[in-house]
Amino acid sequence: MFVRLLFLLLIALNVGVGAWLLFGDGQVVAYPPPTDPGVPELKLLSERAGALPAQSNALNLSSRDRNKSDRCLTLGPFDTRSDTSDAIHALEDHVPRIQYRQEQATQSTGWWVYLPPLPSRDQALAEARKLSDKGISDYYVVTAGDRQNTISLGLFHDQANALRRQKQLTDLGFDPKVKVRNETLPEYWVDIALPADPGFDWHAYLKRDDIKAQSIDCF
Repeated sequence: MFVRLLFLLLIALNVGVGAWLLFGDGQVVAYPPPTDPGVPELKLLSERAGALPAQSNALNLSSRDRNKSDRCLTLGPFDTRSDTSDAIHALEDHVPRIQYRQEQATQSTGWWVYLPPLPSRDQALAEARKLSDKGISDYYVVTAGDRQNTISLGLFHDQANALRRQKQLTDLGFDPKVKVRNETLPEYWVDIALPADPGFDWHAYLKRDDIKAQSIDCF
């Protein structure tokens, strides 16, 4: 019985909907305007007439870069990063391009007078006693490393002093050697591109007499 009533109710609903669609007044529902009265509609920038084109990512060259020449110099060497930084600050506003480089340079740090290594430690100590017997007290027996059993007789900044020490020991019957002491140290160079102005002189901004300049390929 319940199923029959439900079926009749569904038929009645369908008939009612059909009659409303068939005999309705056909009016269209009015939706509220998207904006308040007197407020203009929003438009995308690209929809506006005469919109600006997208901004270019290209950077305009400065007048200094446009007028640069194709001549470049490297200045140096500078011993420290601080000196290099000072030079860059002094020059950077007057040249089109500037950079610095660090290189390794072998420099002489003095002279070493020594007796070549002996075959054993006992022999090195015996040679050291001979030095003491001759009145030589400022020596050192190397006990480790690649110079083991070498007898160091002094380090000298001046070559003349090293040769004088060598002669003293030679006259006492020893056979000392003199060797230049080399050390690898960093050195710094500042590379600059010269402006087109033929009268440009880097000395006017970098007042150092110990710095030299060399022509290089432009970077």
